[in-house]
Amino acid sequence: MRTNIRIESPLRRISAERAVESIKTTKQNILSLENGKADLKLHIALKISRFFELKIEDDFDCD
Repeated sequence: MRTNIRIESPLRRISAERAVESIKTTKQNILSLENGKADLKLHIALKISRFFELKIEDDFDCD
């Protein structure tokens, strides 16, 4: 499962650092999620979706 943080952050003019601080995770974790190299934990998915004010199904790709 991949996240759309890479797409959403620039659209909303949000720095990666601000997203990482708000989501309370590491930049490495976000990069791994973006690249599909890490298993997504539900609590992180919820925090990401809330931060970007999106539904989970809009923020993640299950391919």
